Formats: sequence, structure tokens, C-alpha cells
Amino acid sequence: MSELHPLDGGFMELEDTDRHISLGIGATAIMAGPAPNRSEFVEWLRERIDRVERLRERVRSSRWDLTAPVWEADPHFDLAHHIRWTALPEPNDESTLCEVIAAELAERLDRDHPLWQCVVVEHLAGDRWALIVKAHHAMVDGISGITLFERLCEPVDDDPVPVAAPKTRVPGAGRFDLAAKVVRLPVTAPRFAMAMARGLVPVVYAAVAASGSSSLNGPIGRQRRYVVGRASLAEVREIGAAFSASVNDVALAAITSAYRALLVRRGEDPAVERLRVLIPVSVRPSTADYVMDNRVSAIIPHLPVEVRDPVERLTAVHARVTHHRARGEAEAERSMLAVAESLPYAVVAWAFRLAGHFPQRSVAALATNVPGPRRQLTLNRRPVLEILPCIPIAMRLRTTIAILSYQERLVFGITGDYDTTPDIDLLAEGIESAISELLALARGRREDRPVDPVG
Repeated sequence: MSELHPLDGGFMELEDTDRHISLGIGATAIMAGPAPNRSEFVEWLRERIDRVERLRERVRSSRWDLTAPVWEADPHFDLAHHIRWTALPEPNDESTLCEVIAAELAERLDRDHPLWQCVVVEHLAGDRWALIVKAHHAMVDGISGITLFERLCEPVDDDPVPVAAPKTRVPGAGRFDLAAKVVRLPVTAPRFAMAMARGLVPVVYAAVAASGSSSLNGPIGRQRRYVVGRASLAEVREIGAAFSASVNDVALAAITSAYRALLVRRGEDPAVERLRVLIPVSVRPSTADYVMDNRVSAIIPHLPVEVRDPVERLTAVHARVTHHRARGEAEAERSMLAVAESLPYAVVAWAFRLAGHFPQRSVAALATNVPGPRRQLTLNRRPVLEILPCIPIAMRLRTTIAILSYQERLVFGITGDYDTTPDIDLLAEGIESAISELLALARGRREDRPVDPVG
């Protein structure tokens, strides 16, 4: 058995605080050709999951949360629990696929079994089919989730996949661990408080500070919407090179432009509304790429929706993200989670439950960028044409955006609350329009530069 880390268990606690949310994250792979038949797919998947022990394990919690939940082998593991089959109705296009993805994001995973599921989607237009792979956020973050998907694909060689050993415990060790943590509590509790006071004050203030009544923040229902925006990774790099910005800066600037357009369309003034966005930051070392857990921290900057000029907006995004990273917010959160490892789990669980019940009104969106595979993947001997990232909404955030690169494509997977984001298409359109505008400006700037004389 291995224990869940505080953040892993925290996602389960957050889900328990709100019956309207499901904290499954996933990826939808679009494949060329006809879908495999059921028996072929089951046999293929059975062979693949033998390489990932966690896919046969379920979560077992302790009574009264005295010790951390643990992953344990499911004694009644049945692959059939984790496979579903569906087919798209007419017109079999991307919009109908997005409806299926949205419905899957709304469904909670069954905690009596390992926390993952595969959905085969047949009859996608263009002689294609899709596979939705979903796992609970307690099991994976963005990076470990995409590496899990890669491990389900065919390997490029026969080399074994390096996997770091998880933190394990022997039966009965939990009682001794709990006693040791209680004994150390007079020391660890002040350290926990000091870590929060020293480094997390800006982050905590961002979550509780008074903010405008933006339509982006508020109660959410059970149903979801999902749309996709796309960009050429080469073109995004070209924009970054022209304006001394990173790929992430350009993506965030495009998202900022899209939210600005959305607010204007809703009759809200971007000059008045302050859009604070939660940006997860990976703290996962390269040696832990294949470890299935969460290794993330976060920063919470304001996106400059008030800025009209697209280049000035990009510059402001770069400056604000750089400022928040330099301030050490992400490292402070990482330190707090490290200290939380030494606290009794009941204390950690209580903290996450409190956060889940707290009606935060300052943060209005979440945007996460995950570097995906650069090589062509194949799944059950079918080429993977595209991967669409799928993430949940929670904590009054009515929209979230996942950015995933695959080969030379950048995909923006946008999840929204069904009742309060009927105009979610505007975000996808706004992102694509903003990147096209920045690309034209970048190329115009290059053409306007004087040519150096030769000789």
C-alpha cells in the first residue's frame, strides 16, 4: 500500500464538499480509421494496464481520517467497470463530440473501484473515432496524466519505463505514524503556520480579497459545456520570438484577449473587472514524470483584460507572471505541502474541507499549460491525430482552460458551467482570433525592420 500525499487526498476532500463537482481530469484522443471492436479493445487495454499498477488500485480511507488514505489493490478488479462504449449521433462532428466530453466531465468516478475510466466514441466524422481517458485528480495532475496516456499508447522501443518508487507502508504502520505525528505536533504545527504566514500571505489574500461581481465567478451547477480552440505551435513560437515572450506568455495573452471579448459581449467593463487567474505550476522533477500523483503549486496573477492593445497586453502578461514567479508564491505553497506531510491527516483534511466550503470570490478562472508529446503516438495501432485536454471546474470558477501541446499543435480545452456559460464558444473563437492578430503584428514588425546593408 502507498499513502496519498496531502494534495492528492485534498482533491477528494474538495469533491466531497460540493455535490455539483466532479474532479476527474482527462484527455480525449482522436484516432484515424474505424474504432476497434469491443473484444479487440478490451484485450489491448488489459495488456496495457498491466504496466501501470495504480490502475488496479482503489482508495481506502481510515475511520475519522486519523491517517492518510491509501492506495490498495482492488480485490474485485474487473476491467469492465472501466470501459464504456458510445456512438455519436448525426452530424457526428466536433460539436457532438464536445457534448459527450462535457457529459463525461460531469460524471463522478466510482470510489468503490480504481479511479479511472475509458470511453470509446464511435462514428466521428471524417472516418475517425475517439477515446476519452479520465482519471481522478487524486491520482494524477496534468503532467502525470499525459504521461499515463502515453503509457497506454504503443512504446517507441522495448526499454522499460522508469518509475520512481512510491511511499509505501506496512500494515499497522499507520498507527505508529499517527502517534509520531501527534508527538511532533507542537513542533510541526508552528512550522506549518510559519510557512503559511511567510510565503502564502499574497496567495491567501488573493483568494479572500474583495473583488468585483464578475459573471465569471459564482455558483455552478452539475452540467458542463466543453469547446476547443487551436493554434499552430510554430506560429505561437514566432510570436514569442518577435516580442520576447514565451509560449506560455502568448497562450495566456490569447486567453486574456478572449476573456476581454467575453466580458464586453456580456456588457461588463474590462476596465473595471479585475480578472485574477489561478495558474498551476509544476514542481515535478523529471525523475518523477511517471509517478502518478500531484506535484503542482500555483500562482494567482491578474490577467490584463483592461488593456486594449494586443502587444501591450502580451507585455503585461509576461511582466505579471514573471513578477508572481519571482515573488516565490509557488515555492511557498510547495513548502507548505511538504510541511503538511508531517501533520496528522485529520488536520490536512479539515483544511481542505474548509477551503471547499469557503465562497471565494476573487479568482475568476484557471489556466493550466501542459507540455504534451512531441512524437506521433499510436493507440491500438491507430495513429493519434489530436489530443484534447479536459479538466473540471470547481470553487466557483465557471470556466477553466487547459492548454496542451501535441506535435506542432497547441490545443485549448475549455470547460464551462452549462447554465452560466452558454456563450463559451466565444472563448475558443477569441483565443484563435487573438493569436491570428498577434501573428500578423509579429510578421508586420519583422517586415518593417530595416535591412542591414551588405558589405
